[in-house]
Amino acid sequence: MKQHALNFNSGPAVLPLEVIETSKQALQNFNDTGLSILEIGHRTEAFKALVFETQNNVKNLMNIGADYEVLFLTGGATQQFMQIPYNLLNKSDSAAYVVNGIWGEKAVQEAQIWSQIQVVSNTTNENHTKIETDFVVDKNHKYLHVTSNNTVEGTQWHQFPKTEIPLVADMSSDIFSRQLDFTKFDLIYAGAQKNLGAAGVTLVVIKKSILENNPENLSPILDYRQHIKAGAILNTPPVFAIYVLSETVKWIINNGGLNSMEQNTFEKASAIYKIIDDYKDVFHCPVRKEDRSFNNIIFNMPKELETNFLNECKAHKFIGLKGYRTKGGVRISIYNAMPLEDVKILGNFMLDFVKRYV
Repeated sequence: MKQHALNFNSGPAVLPLEVIETSKQALQNFNDTGLSILEIGHRTEAFKALVFETQNNVKNLMNIGADYEVLFLTGGATQQFMQIPYNLLNKSDSAAYVVNGIWGEKAVQEAQIWSQIQVVSNTTNENHTKIETDFVVDKNHKYLHVTSNNTVEGTQWHQFPKTEIPLVADMSSDIFSRQLDFTKFDLIYAGAQKNLGAAGVTLVVIKKSILENNPENLSPILDYRQHIKAGAILNTPPVFAIYVLSETVKWIINNGGLNSMEQNTFEKASAIYKIIDDYKDVFHCPVRKEDRSFNNIIFNMPKELETNFLNECKAHKFIGLKGYRTKGGVRISIYNAMPLEDVKILGNFMLDFVKRYV
């Protein structure tokens, strides 16, 4: 039976019910091995087959070929903030970064430890309420780093920058929620706990050419090339989290793929944005319309109304609506597994709230 609470958390986020059910079965008996997925050896043929199948499903979903590698790492997107420059930059190299929010800022802080970093676009002065696209990138940089969707600030890249240098993207909060030409990217990384599954694993997709002429004598556990050489099982991986990711990718494929995910995401987000735009005096979204996120919707309310709104949401078991701790306000996170019906329930509550308080 579906849980009563509606999970609008920014992450860990709602999971498909089918994935929860198959995971429950795997916890008892994984693929008729007689062992729980929590007990299975990570170097057994059964688990290797799971990893290989998941890698292929990810590639098929992204429509990428053999020139890309798929890894399942740990440490979240935060570890990738350092692992990317560690792998891609010598001390004499430089890279370009776009800062559209807190996660872009953190990525820059880590990258500056390893090499020279140029911030080519920074929307801090606009409180990160828009995506700035008018900037120039020196072609001598080793790569350009962007955050595709900003969970805290509620902005999203809808048209990615064209660049002569490799493009690197943190897609943690909108991976597989829409159709993209993934071949435009040379490295993509995403924490699993939003659209991909349970917390504990990070999807990293790498175009092999970006690893050429990179630093030597790296620590093996942080070296992408060593993980690739080991078939994505260099050390003990987060077995259960990879299983949940695998089942979630299958669920996406079986439910219409990225085209269906995009249509559903747009429909759900549009329903909430319509209410926000119809009642601007109550729900104020500071984000420029053309840059609004379809995954994380943020708005502010008059202080007294906001307090009442969040208290009533809590009473109705609408979970995770309070804005980021340094940002405040309200945030509605809508990921692939969030049913349209649940979004409509929240939307109807918002309309009823307006009638009662305004």
